Amino acid sequence: MTKKPALGKGLSALLENETTDITSQAQAQQHQPTVGSIAEVEIAKIEANPFQPRTKFEVEELNNLAQSIRELGIIQPITLRKMGYDSYQIISGERRFRASQLAGLVKIPAYVRVANDQGMLEMALVENIQRSELDAIEIGISYQRLIDECKLTQEELSQRVGKNRSTIANYLRLLKLPAEIQEGIRANRLSMGHARAIINIEDPNAQLELFQQIIADTLSVRKTEELAKEKKSATVTKSSNSSKKLPLSLIDKKIKANLSERLKVEVKFQRSTENKGKIVIPFESEDELQAIVEFLDK
Repeated sequence: MTKKPALGKGLSALLENETTDITSQAQAQQHQPTVGSIAEVEIAKIEANPFQPRTKFEVEELNNLAQSIRELGIIQPITLRKMGYDSYQIISGERRFRASQLAGLVKIPAYVRVANDQGMLEMALVENIQRSELDAIEIGISYQRLIDECKLTQEELSQRVGKNRSTIANYLRLLKLPAEIQEGIRANRLSMGHARAIINIEDPNAQLELFQQIIADTLSVRKTEELAKEKKSATVTKSSNSSKKLPLSLIDKKIKANLSERLKVEVKFQRSTENKGKIVIPFESEDELQAIVEFLDK
């Protein structure tokens, strides 16, 4: 029986392959048992990852990391792919790479691997997803790119990143929220719990109303969930009622026009899908009401 791969391996699962690991191949050729050994690579020969999913690198955090590197060195090697003779491109670890440049390092410890563009994108995305400082929108975008650009199914994606499919689906649904709400999530004005409650409302206007109420009243997640249920119920009821109304047929229009003419008021005529309906006869004065009553008594 084929053993089902375990969840939670993430980037390491993609890198556990000696055929793609140049550093481990070099050791194997020397008959040494070490797998995944580390090479010292000149920083000047390394270029950034064009597939980098992260769009923001905080200057203060980079400076703090650079200071740590000056004092302690690089604790975790970065991962590179070889591009040609003596040139490399970052697969993962761009933050450490940038901080090492700030720290003035000449060389950096790295694993060197073989990867095509798709493989590199997949490794970069998976590595970034597993970083705790990513916001929910960045994670959702990374999941969507893995599906669209790496042609992964949600089941395959679940195996790659070690998350169940419902969790992945929730992050993907965030990308359907209005831009203003997505910005609120990225700015940490909204928690994932708040966002999940808003997602359940289908009407974008109602979503924005609840988002603004959360910010204005600093609502808890529980209170947000309660209001989301109310708004969803109101939206469904409104939609249900409007769906029952039918456009007036020619006969109905003639009936409406005839009544309006006879009663000297604009009659409202409505028909539902169940062949039921209503006629509304408005009046604006006691005299108009009396005239309507006298007409109906004839």
